Order: sequence, then C-alpha cells, then structure tokens
Amino acid sequence: MPDDALITVTDATFAETVLAAPTPVLVDFWATWCPPCGPVARILGELAGEFRGRLLVAKLDVDANPATTIAYRVHSMPTLLLFDGGVVTSTIVGARPKTMLRQAMTNALHPYVNS
Repeated sequence: MPDDALITVTDATFAETVLAAPTPVLVDFWATWCPPCGPVARILGELAGEFRGRLLVAKLDVDANPATTIAYRVHSMPTLLLFDGGVVTSTIVGARPKTMLRQAMTNALHPYVNS
C-alpha cells in the first residue's frame, strides 16, 4: 500500500486529528536529516493500508512542528507514539522491523489481549 494512507499532522492540527480521534492513532515523529526515518515511513505506509478504518497512521515533521515535539518530549528520531483516547499508550524509539511495528499496531487495537 502506498503511503497515501499516511496523513500529515502539524502543531495546528494535532489536537483535532490525533487527540480527538475516534480510533487509536500512531504518530511518526520524523525529520528529513534522520537516516532511519525514510525506511520506517515506508513500512508505516504499507501498514497504514492494513489498518485503515481501525487505526490512523500519521506523520509529524519535528523541525516544522516544534511545539508538539517539545510537548511530548521527543528527542530521538524516529519516535513513534501510539495514542488512544488522546493518551499515549505506547512509545517506540528508533527503527524497528515491520513485524514489530505491525504487532504494536495490533496491540493498540486489542490492548488487553496477550501477544
């Protein structure tokens, strides 16, 4: 699935798009200067299609959106934050394989099921 399933959020749209979302949201905090951010974004683009309608996958450029980056104390890229009901439920820092990212997204949909 191409990464058209990914949406872009900004400081201005973060609260409405992420915090008020009716489904869980995975936010990819990335930067153009971050070598592992590109491969992670491609993986998330593929996974976003698998989870369409059940989990939203968003990306936020840390350099262009410092307020949100600071508010969530994001210091390393890529950082992936999973939100549910406006609350961070899981954090992944650094590049991870597709299988691990898929499992984290599945866990966000079924938080009380043992994996």
